Amino acid sequence: MRTRETRARSYAFLRKGNLRVLGTAIAILAGLVLTGGNQAQAASFCVNPSGSDGCYTTIGDAVAAASPGDTIQVAQGTYKEDVVIGKPLSLIGHNAADTIIDATGLANGIYVDGLDNSGLANVTVSGFTVENANFEGILITNASSVAIQGNRVTGNDRSLNFAAGKCPGLPAFETAEGEDCGEGIHLSGVANSFLSSNLIDGNSGGVLVSDETGPTHDNMIANNVVKKNLLDCGITIPSHPPAPGSGGTAPFGVYSNTITGNEVLYNGVEGVGAGIGLFGFLPGARVSDNLISKNIIIGNGLPGVTMHAHSPGENMNNNTITGNYISGNGADSADAKTPGPSGINLYINVHGASGPSGIVVEKNVIKNETDDIVLHMPESVDVHRNNLNGHGQGVVNLGTSAVDASNNWWGCAMGPGAFGCSQVTGSNVTVAPWLSSPAVPNGSPDAQH
Repeated sequence: MRTRETRARSYAFLRKGNLRVLGTAIAILAGLVLTGGNQAQAASFCVNPSGSDGCYTTIGDAVAAASPGDTIQVAQGTYKEDVVIGKPLSLIGHNAADTIIDATGLANGIYVDGLDNSGLANVTVSGFTVENANFEGILITNASSVAIQGNRVTGNDRSLNFAAGKCPGLPAFETAEGEDCGEGIHLSGVANSFLSSNLIDGNSGGVLVSDETGPTHDNMIANNVVKKNLLDCGITIPSHPPAPGSGGTAPFGVYSNTITGNEVLYNGVEGVGAGIGLFGFLPGARVSDNLISKNIIIGNGLPGVTMHAHSPGENMNNNTITGNYISGNGADSADAKTPGPSGINLYINVHGASGPSGIVVEKNVIKNETDDIVLHMPESVDVHRNNLNGHGQGVVNLGTSAVDASNNWWGCAMGPGAFGCSQVTGSNVTVAPWLSSPAVPNGSPDAQH
């Protein structure tokens, strides 16, 4: 659970999810091709610290001079600025190891600002270290077909007063980030965009995907390393109150996003940050149809994958958690408390209203947890073809609704409750038939932790 909460299937379905991934990639590529089509007339600008060879000395000046579709090449060096991008362009650093945007004392390192530039699309940012901003290292609002690739985002959220739960000076449109300053990278009102191959470390939290300025949907967050962001989740997917002046009276929604192939490691401290969290804490919130797939999720402060809903009318439907490697995470806390350290915690408390449908938990490898999968749900849930290796509690049903936990591997061929196998806690859990061998490859991932 984010601290702000308490203050904030089959093969057919997976195939549909893969088509969604493909569709997102096609949409992004189509946008980039469209931009490329204008590049017969496009210019290329350069930036270096000395201004030699006709280059600009600041990135901001180059952005101001550029026209839509232009490319800005930035040489190695340190640039002390807050770069605001309000037009389609490509901003390319020499190398993330030596091309540094140092935003000390400034709001952000890079702000892709579609909030003040309606219809903003086709922006690429690659090859930078972005550090020391008061708020987000990289902030993107109300834009589409944005590619953020191959950057390091580190040591941002400097204005955060964690003990007081405040972020002085945070813009009013960021309605629920007072306790984390917006995290390392923040997407709000963003569609059909791509966040890939970035290292995101040492911020308050890693990646925030929210909806205060508009719906955030059909984005792909893939192959990033998100680690040691100690005050919040690695990747957070919450629905937030609409920003003042946005025209919204209810949450806009965060839906149809794909979170795949990321390493989400050692984020949060005990009772603070999940590996990947989906949170719908407001009446009418929508956090639905998201795919959490093939991530490595290790050593985070709360459960590896955490889903919370607390209010009536929330749409948490059709979220799929599949093919992840989950190990050594923490216990959940407060009203969503789990008995012990947990791999996956699904907590839906909607005060008597019907709960979400279509939630799928399958083909995950869960190790080194006291409780592999914990459920507190008002509707039945399908939990199939997971490797439950904790030798503790494989499935914990804290609610009264049915759990179909058939066709799982329980750590030994004899099934749940046998010597050396994981156990079941709670009633109304179907376990037979079970698998006599692991459902999916069971080894440790080859990742640098």
